[in-house]
Amino acid sequence: MTAPVSAWINRYPHDRALRRRAEIGFWAAVLLVQAAFNTVVSWIDLRGAGRAVAAWEPLLWELTSALVVAALIPAVVAFEQRFVLRWGTLRRHLPWHVLASVVYCTVHLVGMWALRHAGYAALGERYQPPGWWAQWGYEYLKDVRSYTLTVCALVSYRFLLLRLQGEARVLDAPEPPAPPALQEQAPTQDAPAPADPLEPPSQPPQRPERFLVRKLRREFLIAAGDIAWLQAEANYVGLHVHGHDYLLRSTLTDFLAQLDPTRFVRVHRSYAVNLDAIAVIEPLDSGDARLVMKDGSTVPCSRRYRDGLAPRAG
Repeated sequence: MTAPVSAWINRYPHDRALRRRAEIGFWAAVLLVQAAFNTVVSWIDLRGAGRAVAAWEPLLWELTSALVVAALIPAVVAFEQRFVLRWGTLRRHLPWHVLASVVYCTVHLVGMWALRHAGYAALGERYQPPGWWAQWGYEYLKDVRSYTLTVCALVSYRFLLLRLQGEARVLDAPEPPAPPALQEQAPTQDAPAPADPLEPPSQPPQRPERFLVRKLRREFLIAAGDIAWLQAEANYVGLHVHGHDYLLRSTLTDFLAQLDPTRFVRVHRSYAVNLDAIAVIEPLDSGDARLVMKDGSTVPCSRRYRDGLAPRAG
């Protein structure tokens, strides 16, 4: 069993379809288990308080709540990717998450009330919710915990995925050039140096040639020329190398500025390619194109970026 498990773990970070199925299955299982437990607890509490309710009512309450939470999870994922929580961004992004928890609770309450009204009406009954503010305060105490646990799960999952997928960083990053005043001997105060009318020749920018990847306590190098294409992924750039994806913490725009512009070009708002790695360009009726890479993968190309595929002078 060790070999299949190991193969699955190695495949998981790079197989987007597999990851999507696993992620959806995880949240579905969590919400269904939570709804089942909460239904039993609610039924016990109501019975202990002497409140007479139909057996289906606690189940309907919890299912409607779970359905709205399920609809909100993609929004929480997108928001957390925009306002990533880590030590360097905690002070700046935490207030936004506090505000998001208020919106989360409000949407959750409105959504589940609407579903409960529809559910009761379908069963020939009438749903009578308590007062708005009293219910909102009660729900917020639960929803702020639910929102926090969801964000913590996303942060933990991203950390685990980075360990499995491998995080890259520039190896031997070039040091910034020294200011001109430090490159020459500083003039004395008594005899200032005359201004040189000739501009010093500009030096070509140094391009990173290698990247160090850390993955599951292992380290290895990849060459910049081996990158077939790149994809923007929130605060990371995915480097596609020989069928594997490695994440590098940067924006796509900033990272492309470090690469050779005669080799790496942007072909989409979220994608860039290595021109040497393109096998076929397939035009589409919409004016866009599909790039078939030499490794068999495909990359979308927007028509506004198609001019970048033309040969460039070195």
